[in-house]
Amino acid sequence: MTAKRKKTAKATAKPDVKKPKAPAKLPEKLEAADTRSNGPSRNELMLEAKARSIKNFRILNKQELIEILKDGTTQERASEIVAGAIARWKNGWGTGKPREKTQI
Repeated sequence: MTAKRKKTAKATAKPDVKKPKAPAKLPEKLEAADTRSNGPSRNELMLEAKARSIKNFRILNKQELIEILKDGTTQERASEIVAGAIARWKNGWGTGKPREKTQI
């Protein structure tokens, strides 16, 4: 006993409807390394800070790293920035008690 199959009507293409063509030329991809407008990445800044023996460079954000790595930044200013970052970092850890807001 074989089951009979229904014949399905093939979809007929309309002669006046055309599919849109793919664009002939794709836009060129820009190289990310050459077109960065934000300057060096945070990772690159951290590597530079490590090379300069800056302590606690891992908890600094990108803006702080940029400020510390500028040529005119004094050691006192760098210490102030790192101390602020340490205070901010330590304030994030605790037992869930209300935390004091730090001023940076």
